[in-house]
This record gives sequence, structure tokens and C-alpha cells, in this order.
Amino acid sequence: MRIVVQRVSEAAVTIADKTVGTIGRGFMILVGVGPTDTQRDVDYLVRKVAKLRVFSDDQGKMNLDLAAVNGQVLSISQFTLYADTAHGNRPGFSQAASPELGQRLYESFNDGLRQAGITVATGEFGADMAVSLINDGPVTILYDTEEEGR
Repeated sequence: MRIVVQRVSEAAVTIADKTVGTIGRGFMILVGVGPTDTQRDVDYLVRKVAKLRVFSDDQGKMNLDLAAVNGQVLSISQFTLYADTAHGNRPGFSQAASPELGQRLYESFNDGLRQAGITVATGEFGADMAVSLINDGPVTILYDTEEEGR
């Protein structure tokens, strides 16, 4: 799995001009699933996100996690994180999971964050979405379970 975590002061997602998810301070996360990903990858990323310490403490050091700042998550499915750009100018997406597996693990990721006590807003899997955010910092972290030996 690949996720892009952006620390935000606010974020929202709209579908057909209707806002379907919005958060204040927290993380906007793009979630991509590969064909060999499993629940083990989901569980690993849930732990990493829940404990990611990138919010400033009283000394201005990035030392606080989501719980410490009452942060929220806006989670967006993003199969294009698995784009193959090695050849030509049009990316290929054969390295992304099937829609069935992608949706199952994406929903499991969101459920895992909720079980960790995190408020999670989402877009709609497979929908054409418009995402807006204010990246705070900016702080952007990339996790790739394949590269991390998961």
C-alpha cells in the first residue's frame, strides 16, 4: 500500500458540487492499494498514522500525534499512486489493485483509524472527487509498505 499523508489545517472533498467530507486540523491522506497488499499492510499503516508525530509541541518541535491535538483524518482513495510512468507519457495503472481489493482494504484502513479513536471523513471510492486542503507546514509524508519491507 502507498499513502501520502499531508498535515493540514483544514481539508474537504466534494463530489458533483456537494461536500461529502470535511475536517479541521489533522491529516489529509491519499490511499493507494496494490495487487499484493493484505490486511497486514493496512494494520501497519493504521499504526503508523495513529502514532505519526508531526504536530508542534510547546517548544515548536514536531512531537505530537493526532490524538494529542484532537486531529481528524480526511481519507481519499487514490489508485493513481500506483501509476507506471516508466514508458511514454500516458501512465499505466496495471500495478494498482483490482477495484474489489482496493475498496476492501481502503475501507479497512478507514475502519482501523476509527477503531484507534480517530475521526475519519472520506470521499467515495471510485468517484470523481475535488479535494481542497490547506497543507500546514507544508508537511507531507509518504509511506510505501513494499519499500518498507511489509
